Amino acid sequence: MMTGLQTAKKELRGKIRNVLQQVPAESITNQSRTVTNRLFSLAEYQNAKRIGVYLSMPTGELSTTAIVQDALTSGKEVFVPYIHSAQVPSQPKTSVMDMLALDSMDEFQSLARDRWGIPSLTKDQVSSKRNCFGGIGVAADATEETATKGDWGLDLIVMPGMAFDDGFRRLGHGKGYYDRFLKRYLKCAETDMPTPEMPSLVALALREQLLSPSEEIPVAQHDWPVDIILVGDDRCLVRQQH
Repeated sequence: MMTGLQTAKKELRGKIRNVLQQVPAESITNQSRTVTNRLFSLAEYQNAKRIGVYLSMPTGELSTTAIVQDALTSGKEVFVPYIHSAQVPSQPKTSVMDMLALDSMDEFQSLARDRWGIPSLTKDQVSSKRNCFGGIGVAADATEETATKGDWGLDLIVMPGMAFDDGFRRLGHGKGYYDRFLKRYLKCAETDMPTPEMPSLVALALREQLLSPSEEIPVAQHDWPVDIILVGDDRCLVRQQH
Protein backbone atom coordinates (compact mmCIF):
# COMPACT_ATOMS: atom_id res chain seq x y z
CA MET A 1 0.00 0.00 0.00
CA MET A 2 1.41 3.37 -1.01
CA THR A 3 1.95 5.98 1.70
CA GLY A 4 0.91 9.61 1.30
CA LEU A 5 4.55 10.58 0.73
CA GLN A 6 5.04 7.97 -1.99
CA THR A 7 1.80 9.05 -3.66
CA ALA A 8 2.84 12.70 -3.62
CA LYS A 9 6.24 11.84 -5.12
CA LYS A 10 4.65 9.68 -7.81
CA GLU A 11 2.21 12.44 -8.77
CA LEU A 12 5.01 15.03 -8.95
CA ARG A 13 7.14 12.69 -11.10
CA GLY A 14 4.22 12.30 -13.49
CA LYS A 15 3.72 16.05 -13.67
CA ILE A 16 7.42 16.73 -14.34
CA ARG A 17 7.63 13.90 -16.87
CA ASN A 18 4.81 15.51 -18.86
CA VAL A 19 6.57 18.89 -18.74
CA LEU A 20 9.90 17.42 -19.88
CA GLN A 21 8.27 15.73 -22.88
CA GLN A 22 7.39 19.22 -24.17
CA VAL A 23 10.91 20.68 -23.87
CA PRO A 24 12.47 21.04 -27.34
CA ALA A 25 15.77 19.23 -27.95
CA GLU A 26 17.39 22.54 -28.94
CA SER A 27 16.46 24.04 -25.55
CA ILE A 28 18.03 21.08 -23.73
CA THR A 29 21.21 21.47 -25.82
CA ASN A 30 21.43 25.20 -25.02
CA GLN A 31 20.66 24.71 -21.32
CA SER A 32 23.24 21.90 -21.15
CA ARG A 33 25.89 24.27 -22.50
CA THR A 34 24.93 26.97 -19.97
CA VAL A 35 25.00 24.59 -17.00
CA THR A 36 28.25 22.97 -18.12
CA ASN A 37 30.03 26.32 -18.36
CA ARG A 38 28.70 27.30 -14.94
CA LEU A 39 29.97 24.04 -13.44
CA PHE A 40 33.43 24.64 -14.93
CA SER A 41 33.54 28.03 -13.17
CA LEU A 42 32.91 26.54 -9.70
CA ALA A 43 35.89 26.24 -7.36
CA GLU A 44 34.39 22.94 -6.16
CA TYR A 45 34.78 21.53 -9.66
CA GLN A 46 38.14 23.14 -10.44
CA ASN A 47 39.67 21.82 -7.20
CA ALA A 48 38.14 18.34 -7.43
CA LYS A 49 40.57 15.55 -8.21
CA ARG A 50 38.01 12.73 -8.19
CA ILE A 51 34.46 13.25 -9.40
CA GLY A 52 31.38 11.11 -9.83
CA VAL A 53 29.14 12.08 -12.73
CA TYR A 54 25.93 10.63 -14.10
CA LEU A 55 25.83 9.68 -17.77
CA SER A 56 22.83 11.35 -19.36
CA MET A 57 19.81 9.96 -21.14
CA PRO A 58 19.46 10.96 -24.81
CA THR A 59 16.30 13.02 -24.15
CA GLY A 60 14.64 14.92 -21.30
CA GLU A 61 17.82 15.50 -19.30
CA LEU A 62 20.82 17.82 -19.28
CA SER A 63 23.79 16.29 -21.11
CA THR A 64 26.96 15.50 -19.16
CA THR A 65 29.13 14.47 -22.14
CA ALA A 66 31.13 17.73 -22.15
CA ILE A 67 31.66 17.41 -18.38
CA VAL A 68 33.10 13.90 -18.73
CA GLN A 69 35.38 15.10 -21.53
CA ASP A 70 36.62 18.16 -19.65
CA ALA A 71 37.23 16.22 -16.44
CA LEU A 72 39.26 13.53 -18.21
CA THR A 73 41.20 16.12 -20.23
CA SER A 74 41.93 18.04 -17.01
CA GLY A 75 43.43 14.95 -15.40
CA LYS A 76 40.60 14.32 -12.97
CA GLU A 77 39.62 10.78 -12.04
CA VAL A 78 36.09 10.18 -13.30
CA PHE A 79 33.69 7.66 -11.78
CA VAL A 80 30.32 6.81 -13.31
CA PRO A 81 27.27 4.96 -11.97
CA TYR A 82 26.88 1.23 -12.37
CA ILE A 83 23.65 -0.43 -11.26
CA HIS A 84 23.77 -4.02 -10.05
CA SER A 85 22.14 -6.46 -7.65
CA ALA A 86 23.41 -6.69 -4.08
CA GLN A 87 22.30 -7.95 -0.69
CA VAL A 88 20.64 -5.52 1.70
CA PRO A 89 19.71 -6.59 5.28
CA SER A 90 16.14 -7.84 5.77
CA GLN A 91 15.45 -7.52 2.04
CA PRO A 92 15.76 -9.74 -1.01
CA LYS A 93 18.55 -8.84 -3.41
CA THR A 94 17.97 -5.34 -4.67
CA SER A 95 19.46 -2.98 -7.26
CA VAL A 96 22.15 -0.67 -5.92
CA MET A 97 24.57 1.82 -7.44
CA ASP A 98 28.36 1.85 -7.36
CA MET A 99 30.67 4.47 -8.88
CA LEU A 100 33.31 2.90 -11.17
CA ALA A 101 36.27 4.50 -12.93
CA LEU A 102 35.93 5.67 -16.51
CA ASP A 103 39.41 5.70 -17.99
CA SER A 104 39.11 7.63 -21.27
CA MET A 105 36.81 9.30 -23.79
CA ASP A 106 37.45 6.34 -26.11
CA GLU A 107 36.02 4.08 -23.44
CA PHE A 108 33.10 6.47 -22.89
CA GLN A 109 32.30 6.54 -26.61
CA SER A 110 32.40 2.75 -26.81
CA LEU A 111 29.91 2.19 -23.97
CA ALA A 112 26.75 0.28 -24.81
CA ARG A 113 23.44 1.98 -24.08
CA ASP A 114 21.01 0.47 -21.58
CA ARG A 115 17.22 0.30 -21.98
CA TRP A 116 16.93 4.01 -21.14
CA GLY A 117 19.56 4.92 -23.72
CA ILE A 118 22.16 5.72 -21.04
CA PRO A 119 25.80 4.80 -21.84
CA SER A 120 26.65 2.07 -19.34
CA LEU A 121 29.45 -0.28 -18.38
CA THR A 122 28.70 -3.94 -19.00
CA LYS A 123 28.87 -6.73 -16.45
CA ASP A 124 32.00 -8.06 -18.18
CA GLN A 125 33.79 -4.70 -17.85
CA VAL A 126 33.21 -4.09 -14.16
CA SER A 127 35.27 -6.93 -12.68
CA SER A 128 38.53 -5.10 -13.40
CA LYS A 129 37.24 -1.56 -12.75
CA ARG A 130 38.36 0.54 -9.79
CA ASN A 131 35.49 1.69 -7.61
CA CYS A 132 35.40 4.94 -5.65
CA PHE A 133 35.88 3.07 -2.36
CA GLY A 134 39.39 2.04 -3.36
CA GLY A 135 38.58 -1.52 -4.38
CA ILE A 136 38.06 -3.38 -7.63
CA GLY A 137 34.66 -4.24 -9.06
CA VAL A 138 31.47 -4.08 -7.01
CA ALA A 139 30.53 -5.37 -3.59
CA ALA A 140 28.15 -8.32 -3.36
CA ASP A 141 26.90 -6.95 -0.03
CA ALA A 142 25.91 -3.29 -0.21
CA THR A 143 26.41 -2.77 3.53
CA GLU A 144 29.89 -4.19 3.98
CA GLU A 145 31.81 -1.64 1.96
CA THR A 146 35.33 -1.17 3.27
CA ALA A 147 37.22 1.89 2.16
CA THR A 148 40.92 1.57 1.43
CA LYS A 149 42.40 4.01 3.92
CA GLY A 150 43.64 7.16 2.24
CA ASP A 151 42.93 5.86 -1.27
CA TRP A 152 39.23 6.30 -1.78
CA GLY A 153 36.48 8.86 -2.00
CA LEU A 154 35.05 11.54 -4.26
CA ASP A 155 35.44 15.30 -4.06
CA LEU A 156 32.28 16.07 -6.02
CA ILE A 157 29.27 14.24 -7.44
CA VAL A 158 27.30 15.63 -10.37
CA MET A 159 23.77 14.41 -9.67
CA PRO A 160 20.68 14.03 -11.83
CA GLY A 161 17.10 14.30 -10.67
CA MET A 162 13.55 14.74 -11.91
CA ALA A 163 12.90 17.93 -9.94
CA PHE A 164 14.45 20.25 -7.36
CA ASP A 165 13.24 23.10 -5.16
CA ASP A 166 14.88 26.15 -3.64
CA GLY A 167 15.21 24.29 -0.34
CA PHE A 168 17.78 22.02 -2.10
CA ARG A 169 15.44 19.04 -1.99
CA ARG A 170 15.78 16.55 -4.82
CA LEU A 171 13.19 14.29 -6.41
CA GLY A 172 14.90 11.29 -7.96
CA HIS A 173 13.47 8.72 -10.33
CA GLY A 174 12.18 6.63 -7.43
CA LYS A 175 14.81 3.89 -7.18
CA GLY A 176 16.77 5.39 -4.27
CA TYR A 177 20.16 4.72 -5.88
CA TYR A 178 21.87 7.95 -4.86
CA ASP A 179 20.36 8.03 -1.35
CA ARG A 180 21.57 4.50 -0.60
CA PHE A 181 24.96 5.18 -2.16
CA LEU A 182 25.46 8.32 -0.03
CA LYS A 183 24.46 6.39 3.10
CA ARG A 184 27.17 3.80 2.32
CA TYR A 185 29.65 6.58 1.60
CA LEU A 186 28.95 8.28 4.95
CA LYS A 187 29.41 4.96 6.75
CA CYS A 188 32.85 4.56 5.16
CA ALA A 189 33.77 8.16 5.92
CA GLU A 190 32.85 7.74 9.57
CA THR A 191 35.08 4.65 9.74
CA ASP A 192 38.02 6.20 7.90
CA MET A 193 38.08 9.84 9.00
CA PRO A 194 38.13 11.57 12.40
CA THR A 195 35.85 14.22 10.88
CA PRO A 196 33.79 12.57 8.11
CA GLU A 197 33.65 14.55 4.86
CA MET A 198 31.10 14.11 2.14
CA PRO A 199 31.59 15.11 -1.50
CA SER A 200 30.03 18.33 -2.78
CA LEU A 201 26.68 17.33 -4.27
CA VAL A 202 26.02 19.39 -7.42
CA ALA A 203 22.65 18.92 -9.11
CA LEU A 204 22.02 19.85 -12.74
CA ALA A 205 18.51 21.09 -13.56
CA LEU A 206 16.72 22.24 -16.64
CA ARG A 207 14.80 25.41 -15.75
CA GLU A 208 11.64 23.31 -16.17
CA GLN A 209 12.86 21.01 -13.35
CA LEU A 210 13.20 23.72 -10.69
CA LEU A 211 9.92 24.17 -8.86
CA SER A 212 8.51 27.62 -8.19
CA PRO A 213 9.25 29.16 -4.75
CA SER A 214 5.72 28.28 -3.61
CA GLU A 215 6.26 24.57 -4.32
CA GLU A 216 8.16 22.05 -2.23
CA ILE A 217 9.33 18.52 -2.99
CA PRO A 218 7.97 15.95 -0.50
CA VAL A 219 10.90 14.21 1.19
CA ALA A 220 11.57 11.54 3.79
CA GLN A 221 14.36 11.51 6.38
CA HIS A 222 16.61 9.39 4.15
CA ASP A 223 16.37 11.80 1.18
CA TRP A 224 19.66 13.68 0.81
CA PRO A 225 19.61 17.42 0.06
CA VAL A 226 22.06 18.71 -2.55
CA ASP A 227 24.63 21.46 -1.94
CA ILE A 228 24.45 23.33 -5.25
CA ILE A 229 21.80 23.48 -7.98
CA LEU A 230 22.91 24.68 -11.41
CA VAL A 231 19.95 25.69 -13.54
CA GLY A 232 19.71 25.90 -17.32
CA ASP A 233 18.84 29.61 -17.17
CA ASP A 234 22.29 30.25 -15.59
CA ARG A 235 21.13 30.42 -11.99
CA CYS A 236 23.41 28.93 -9.35
CA LEU A 237 21.80 28.12 -6.00
CA VAL A 238 24.18 27.39 -3.13
CA ARG A 239 23.03 25.90 0.15
CA GLN A 240 24.27 27.65 3.28
CA GLN A 241 26.19 25.19 5.44
CA HIS A 242 25.60 25.35 9.19
